[in-house]
Amino acid sequence: MTREEIYSKVKDVLVDALGVDEEDVKPDARLRDDLGAESIDFLDIVFRLEKAFGIKIPRGEMFPEDIFTNPAYVQDNKVTPEGLVELKKRMPHVDFAALEKDPNVNNIRFTVDTVVNYIENKLKTA
Repeated sequence: MTREEIYSKVKDVLVDALGVDEEDVKPDARLRDDLGAESIDFLDIVFRLEKAFGIKIPRGEMFPEDIFTNPAYVQDNKVTPEGLVELKKRMPHVDFAALEKDPNVNNIRFTVDTVVNYIENKLKTA
């Protein structure tokens, strides 16, 4: 599958799951801030992606929750150096440039492009 085909399917999934307009789903659109995704939506998105792409996405693999509650990785709403190493290891599909400049957890950006990167990597290793 080409990246454009993956993006198109991801876009369809996000439009259906979040009830947003197609034109709002751009590569740099943030799932929470721009598209209004809430915690429960992430489960629905994962389920729909599994169905759309015929893959299995283990819980916490695309959006690991446990990192943010581990005091070794996040303290006072800031990602620790150990946390950044762990995030990069577990989430190679995420761009951490903003987080490297400012370790505030709000600088972790789950974008449409993040989802496309994840699916693209997952399909390559399937």
